[in-house]
Amino acid sequence: QVQLVESGGGLVQAGGSLRLSCAASGRTFSKYTMGWFRQAPGQEREFVAAIRGSNSTYSAHSVKGRFTVSRDKAKNTVYLQMNSLKPEDTAVYFCAASGLYNGGYYSRDYDYWGQGTQVTVSS
Repeated sequence: QVQLVESGGGLVQAGGSLRLSCAASGRTFSKYTMGWFRQAPGQEREFVAAIRGSNSTYSAHSVKGRFTVSRDKAKNTVYLQMNSLKPEDTAVYFCAASGLYNGGYYSRDYDYWGQGTQVTVSS
């Protein structure tokens, strides 16, 4: 059974940093795309960043230059380093795993999801 478990969320002041982790079990995703999405109250889930099987990364315009996605293939874990956080970054952050080598930007591109971790940025 595949499980994705996020950790590292919390409350931080604007301008601060957080590092989210997502540990996968039940299947190795080193050859596939893993991504991060977020959902704020009353809003749709949106793409944040992802890392392909090649280890190339891509991210949403809203977080470019502030958020960095990386992975440790040996640990089957993906990370999201979030710097210069803004109040508008407040959301539940979800880790997702795709069966695609070159995954996409949409929720439908991902097959497995974590339970989410809350990130709250105070002004």
